[in-house]
Amino acid sequence: MRFLYRTELPDHDPIYVFDWHERTGALERLTPPWTQLKVLDRSGGIRAGARVTLRVRNGLTSSTWKLRHSDYQHGTHFRDEQVLGPMKSWVHNHRFLPNGSGGTIVEDEIEAELPFGSAGVGLGSRYLTQELDRLFRFRYRRLFTDLCRHRDHSDRPRLTVAITGGSGLVGQALTHFLTTGGHRVIQLVRDKRRVASDAVFWNPATGDIDTDGLAIADAVVHLAGTGIAGGRWTESRKRSIWESRVKGTQLIAQTIAKLSGGPQTLISASAVGYYGRRGEELLEEGAPPGSGFLAEVCQAWEDATKPAEHAGRRVALLRTGLALSPAGGALGQMLLPFKMGLGGRLGSGKQYMSWIDLDDLVGLIHHALYTNALSGPMNATAPNPVTNSVFSAALGRMLGRPAVLPVPSVAVKAVFGQLGTEALLSGQRVLPRKAADSGFHFFYDSVEESLRFQLGRK
Repeated sequence: MRFLYRTELPDHDPIYVFDWHERTGALERLTPPWTQLKVLDRSGGIRAGARVTLRVRNGLTSSTWKLRHSDYQHGTHFRDEQVLGPMKSWVHNHRFLPNGSGGTIVEDEIEAELPFGSAGVGLGSRYLTQELDRLFRFRYRRLFTDLCRHRDHSDRPRLTVAITGGSGLVGQALTHFLTTGGHRVIQLVRDKRRVASDAVFWNPATGDIDTDGLAIADAVVHLAGTGIAGGRWTESRKRSIWESRVKGTQLIAQTIAKLSGGPQTLISASAVGYYGRRGEELLEEGAPPGSGFLAEVCQAWEDATKPAEHAGRRVALLRTGLALSPAGGALGQMLLPFKMGLGGRLGSGKQYMSWIDLDDLVGLIHHALYTNALSGPMNATAPNPVTNSVFSAALGRMLGRPAVLPVPSVAVKAVFGQLGTEALLSGQRVLPRKAADSGFHFFYDSVEESLRFQLGRK
C-alpha cells in the first residue's frame, strides 16, 4: 500500500522546515495527543544510520517500533524504515521541496505492507487509511502553527529556559516546543539520578536547589505543583496542594533574587481559581480575588513570587484555565465516560468553564518569554469561555456520542466533597485581556475548534 500526503508552508523555506524536523522534540510534537508515545532508545537524530525505538499505545493496543534512518540529505529529504514492529514492512520518505516562491512543500510518502497477507489487507487497510489521514491532518496543522509561533520571534536570540514540572502535561509540551525552536531547556528534577547537562536538582520540601545550574538560564517557567483533581480534599491533601505550590515558588523566587545574573524572567503558574465562584461576571486581570480554598491557594502562590519581583526580575503570573488535550488533564479524564455515552453536564451546567487549547497555552508561554511588557497577572484562557453544558454538548458531538446524562449537584458533592463544590460546580468567566492587548494570536478560540484539533476529528 502506498500513501502520499502533502502540505504547503508558504512562509518558511525548506532549510528552515528541515532543521525544525531535525531538532530534539520534533517526533514528540508530530505525535498526536491521542497516541501515547515513549521513546525507549534513540541515537543519531535522523541522519543515515540513526535508530530509534518507540513504545506506541493507541487506545487499548500498544506496539514496539524499531526504526532505522537512511537516505539523509540536509534540507531536502530523509527516510525511516521499520526494523521491528507491527507492520510486515514500513518505509516513510520525508521530502522538503521548494514551492517556487520561497516556501516549502512538505511531502510524506509511505509504503506499507500489512501483516497476515491478504487477510491483513482486508481487515486493516481501511483502518490504516483512516488513521494515517487523521495523523497527517494533525501533524500538518501543528507543524504550521508551531512554525508560525517561532517565526514571530525569529529575530530574537534563542533562550535557555529552566522548567519545573517538566514531566507534566504542559511541561512536556512546552519542552518539545522550545527545543524544536532551537532553544535550550533545563529541567529542574527531584531525582538526583536524573541530573545531567540538561537537568539540575531541586527539592522544594527541603529547600535544596542547584543555584549554579539555575544561574545559566535566561528565564524560568515554573509549573510544578500537586494536582488538585487527584481525589477528595482531605486535610493532608489540601496541605500538599498548598505547600507544593507555595514552597516551590518561594524557593525559585528567592533563589533568582539572590543571583547577580541568571534568569531575568520568571513565568509562574497560577490558575483562574484565583477569582473564586463568580457566576456570569466577566473577569479580566484587574478583578479582585474570590473566596474559598482554591482562591486562597492562588493568592499565596502568586505572592510567593514577590522576592523575584522585588529584585527587579520580570514576573508574569499565568492564571491558567482548563488546558485541553486528550493526553491528560481534565479532558483526558472525561474521554472514557463520554465515549461510553455516559457523559453530560455537571449540576446545572450553567457554571462557566474558562478553557484554553494546550497548543495555545504553550504558545502563550513562549510569547510571554519574549514580550517584556507582560508582567503581573495574565489570564491564560481562550477568549470564549463556555458553560459546562455547552462544553459537554461539544465534546459529545466531537465523539459522536450523546451527552444527555447529567450528574446532579448532590452526587458531585457526595463523591468529591469540597473539590466538587469549588472546582466542578463553580466556575469563572475569564477573558485574556492582557494576552490580546499584547498581540497574541489564539489559533483555537472556539471550543469546538480546539476539540476537533486535539481529538483528530474532521
